[in-house]
Amino acid sequence: MLDNLTNRLSKVVKTLRGEARLTEANMSDMLREVRLALLEADVALPVVRDLIAKVKEKAQGQEVVGSLTPGQALVGVVHKELAAIIGGETAGLNLAVTPPAVILLAGLQGAGKTTTAGKLAKLIREQYKKKVLTVSCDVYRPAAIKQLQTVSEQAGVDFFPSTPEQKPVEIAQAAVAWAKTHYNDVLIVDTAGRLGIDEAMMAEISALHAALKPAETLFVVDAMLGQDAVNTAKAFHDALPLTGVILTKLDGDARGGAALSVRHITGAPIKFAGVGEKLTGFEVFHPDRMASRILGMGDIMSLVEEAHANIDLEEAQKVAAKLKSGKSFDLEDFKSQIGQISKMGGLAGFVDKLPAQFAQAAQGADMGRAEKDVKRMEGIINSMTRQERAKPELIKAKRKQRIAAGAGVQVQEVNRLLKQFEQMQGMMKQMQKGGLQKMMRGMGRMMGGGGFPGMR
Repeated sequence: MLDNLTNRLSKVVKTLRGEARLTEANMSDMLREVRLALLEADVALPVVRDLIAKVKEKAQGQEVVGSLTPGQALVGVVHKELAAIIGGETAGLNLAVTPPAVILLAGLQGAGKTTTAGKLAKLIREQYKKKVLTVSCDVYRPAAIKQLQTVSEQAGVDFFPSTPEQKPVEIAQAAVAWAKTHYNDVLIVDTAGRLGIDEAMMAEISALHAALKPAETLFVVDAMLGQDAVNTAKAFHDALPLTGVILTKLDGDARGGAALSVRHITGAPIKFAGVGEKLTGFEVFHPDRMASRILGMGDIMSLVEEAHANIDLEEAQKVAAKLKSGKSFDLEDFKSQIGQISKMGGLAGFVDKLPAQFAQAAQGADMGRAEKDVKRMEGIINSMTRQERAKPELIKAKRKQRIAAGAGVQVQEVNRLLKQFEQMQGMMKQMQKGGLQKMMRGMGRMMGGGGFPGMR
């Protein structure tokens, strides 16, 4: 979503060379670029003014040390101030209350509250090791209750049934009573939204808040709303004592800068960010890491954390031991590696967290198609015999025809897979020699040079 902002700010680093220090003269052009980039990305004007003023104050006169250019030094200051405006420190959930800890979700219709309820429930169950119960107080939207039941089942948490004939406050109070008698640690309450702010919605959510006295009141906002996101956040903040914000649809194609304004306007920290419809597309919001991603530095820390959470360590160790012993990387290993990337949020999620110089190779790529291509690749490998996977050199014309027929693809697709495998094999040889930078450059060529059909 923030690609345009990232591209503009990344150019700032390259604008000045050979200067000894940051001065008003050599900063003016760069700050103008920063200001324009933020405004074009839909960041609220008061936020832009505040950020520029702080950057100017703290950067002017700063020595450019070591091998840093003034552009790089300025970006360091921008990074620090951008992280502060987005939220400063990472804010966690407050669940240290007498059970059940009630989490009230508020927001407009279409912001993704119900899906978010499922994602949040899954995260709390897996990371906080809590027994979670969900309940829907949305008695207006058709199928809202059923939708929450479905996502709750997918998340592996308990669901408290309700009906459209009941009153929201009565539903919530009954859910609290159920949670107490069934030893649920956390109760997530999904509320009704409207297409716009109105008195009836605000009165209802205020009544729910008064009855439940939640440990957390989280405002769920669609990051694609633009300036409306800021106005909506302010209206909810005026009506409720918000304890945090959840940004949804951060993978959208809107400018998205309004998301950066929410913390500054409301004073409530952004606690989580959601992407896509899958329950795995949800992560703790780290302001410093988001600032790094916006400035094109990538988010390697989040990649490492996802790797720890999702990668089969035993499988990875087998491949590492195999490479260390000098044995070649085969198609079974290749299948394992592309499967690991899928577990880490797919190619889109992986590329999004890479530093700009590596991610640029994938710019303009059709990630949806690339994901389908990965599935097709797995299907082709599954159509091979064990011997063919271990010794790809055996796969000649007749074998290719059989494999293609088994996978339901054209022979050209098999040829393309074998070419991609050779590229990955080459990368693994580089890594074997201790060349991580070489491997990353190889990955960039693979993405940009036809490695994945959807990423040419």
